[in-house]
Amino acid sequence: MNHDEVRLGLKRLAQEFRHKKHHRMSPKERAVLAGEVAPLYTAGATIRELSSATACSFGSIHRLLSTTEGVMMRGRGGTRRRDRR
Repeated sequence: MNHDEVRLGLKRLAQEFRHKKHHRMSPKERAVLAGEVAPLYTAGATIRELSSATACSFGSIHRLLSTTEGVMMRGRGGTRRRDRR
């Protein structure tokens, strides 16, 4: 998937799946969401983008991805601070 395909996937995900606040997801709903979110994450979408598109919290998406088989979690990124002496 290239960058444009990821953006289209996020837009489609936002239209198809909106999580209701304070609603516990069933195992079937979690499996469906994991099937939708995992390919987008591995293609380059961030957890924040996925949580915004689905209206799920950052922690919920992170936990869902980390427990999904075949998904390699990326590092935090950003610049590293140099050691000050």
